[in-house]
Amino acid sequence: MRRDLCGKTRLALALVTATIILMLVACGGNSTNPTNNNTNPQSGTMSVVISDASAEDWSAIDVKVMSIALTPQGGGSPVTVYTAPNPAPMLNLVELDQLGELLGNMSVMPGTYSSATLTLSANPGDVNLVVSPDPETGFPATPGSTIPSNQIQIQNTTGGSGGLTVPLKVNFSSPLTVTGGQNSAINLEFNLAHPAFLVAHVPLGGGSTIWAVNFNPAFRHHPIDDITRLVLRHMYGTVQSVSTDNTSFTMMRDFPVEPASNPESEITSSQSINILADSVNGTIFYDLDAKTSSVIQNFSAQASTLGGKFVRVAARFQQDGTLVAVRVWASTSFSKVWLNPEGHVLHVNTTTDIITVSSEDGTAFPVTINGNTQFFFRTPYKAQADATPIGTGTAFLSNIVRGFKVHVSVVDALANPVVAQSVDIENAVFSGTISSPTGSAFTYTRNFHTASDDYTINLDYVSSSTANGKDGNGNPITGFKWWNFAFPTTADTGTNAITDFVNATSGTANFGGTAGPVNAFGESYTVWDDPANPSNAWSALWSILDPTPLPLATVSANWVTNPNGGTFGITVPNGTTAVTISASSVSGSATLFYQVDRTNGVVTVTPQDVTSSAGLTAISTNLASPTLVKVYGVPQSDGSIKAYVVFYFTGATKPLS
Repeated sequence: MRRDLCGKTRLALALVTATIILMLVACGGNSTNPTNNNTNPQSGTMSVVISDASAEDWSAIDVKVMSIALTPQGGGSPVTVYTAPNPAPMLNLVELDQLGELLGNMSVMPGTYSSATLTLSANPGDVNLVVSPDPETGFPATPGSTIPSNQIQIQNTTGGSGGLTVPLKVNFSSPLTVTGGQNSAINLEFNLAHPAFLVAHVPLGGGSTIWAVNFNPAFRHHPIDDITRLVLRHMYGTVQSVSTDNTSFTMMRDFPVEPASNPESEITSSQSINILADSVNGTIFYDLDAKTSSVIQNFSAQASTLGGKFVRVAARFQQDGTLVAVRVWASTSFSKVWLNPEGHVLHVNTTTDIITVSSEDGTAFPVTINGNTQFFFRTPYKAQADATPIGTGTAFLSNIVRGFKVHVSVVDALANPVVAQSVDIENAVFSGTISSPTGSAFTYTRNFHTASDDYTINLDYVSSSTANGKDGNGNPITGFKWWNFAFPTTADTGTNAITDFVNATSGTANFGGTAGPVNAFGESYTVWDDPANPSNAWSALWSILDPTPLPLATVSANWVTNPNGGTFGITVPNGTTAVTISASSVSGSATLFYQVDRTNGVVTVTPQDVTSSAGLTAISTNLASPTLVKVYGVPQSDGSIKAYVVFYFTGATKPLS
């Protein structure tokens, strides 16, 4: 998503809770448990989940997760629960859009843990940025290009040359207890939608754009209330064996090489995963070599030939942590199971019946939809719905828009044109400027670089009786819920949720001139065929009120401190009216301030704490005319903007537009 320091910017509009999942098996033995001295604990499982967010402007943000460790409550040595294979695979965070990436099964002692540390490799080339084939207008990089490693600067690294890492520690919102015989999960979220995650800096007078990558502010703990609701990304593996009763197979976890090779190859890990067939609803099994498909209740027909084959699996968690296959693709060639486009929808053409997907290697992959193409909407907590298509044929294309996250399976990857056999809709997200919010519906208006992708849609809220996860106390939630981007763990639920949403999205700030008004901006994840809207349509299950990114602005009225923070005024290019920006210094909801410096080609992004005297002094000194600022905030009913993030620049920055 775009983090440039000039005008015409938008947050990427899919707050991806993309997840990397690590199943941890609580093991027995005689080792001392840091919080439990039981020397023969019953085995149990825990899932470690890493989340992140999507991006309109990027097709790949690749990172290398080197290790994950848990810290025992009360002290003690960290317990390493994941170590990357050698070579360490790159994981594309853009593809993890509200999805889970299952790494494998690891052993961990039962006990209580207070925090986790995730370590990323941070040498040149360890973070790979690939521009979308169709980024927004004015994006400072060539569509489909890979950003040179010397233009990527990773912030807050430790270690020496060749061994640079970024250790990211997060305290759990409540202690995590790993208990024998029970399943638990943690979600470590990379929020790519955070404005400070990826910042582009362009100097006045020209020069290379420097992309500063700052993982720390984007990393957080987001509790999982129900593991069965996690939508897992398709996973790859090499089949080791089929169980004697043919109910399951065991595979070694494979990771596609990124950036992609030609033909694509795999990195095989030492992590084994057991996959069960769906004995009740049936698993759809695709033999890509024979070009056949069948619905099976077990693997008896495949047992004699499945060993050693590469597979791609769409699976769902059961409450006990086991994995049941919804669909399985198998081939003797890894490239064949991989060569099925996965990514965000770039374009939908209902005239030519072609859907274009931004694939992992940064290319735009067009796929033809025909009368036999089946569309599935991933619903893992409803086994029958997860395995049943919601539509077939070209007519369903009118229900797909740019930004949906999909994984397409093709009839023949070498055919011309490539025809889709099935389309897994892994999430259906709508986003844009919010208008006409009422107690029953609201409207999104979304504009893209390619005008034919624009849409306006009226979304109903889901039924008040629709199950929608649990609250922080473990109580079930029903009906629509929403939250402010700044406070993802504080969801507004219950009977007042819709009224509160309407009030929060009704503000407007107006810069006048051609710059014009700024309205509320949001994104909504939707479900298909909800009881509130059963006529084959999408309904808003939950929504996020995003801070709207303003154009690169100039401070017009100096910072003024008040008891709860402060205010300052800004003007923007092509605007005729100054707008007041309000910032909070209230602990727990304080505005985030960042000072951006560029010296000798090195960009440094330094947080300034508005709640401290030193931070407040730096902010009040620098937020004076004519400092350049980049503000992300929410329009208020009084015409001001409540700031979530403010960047100010001590060096010269060249506007890109």
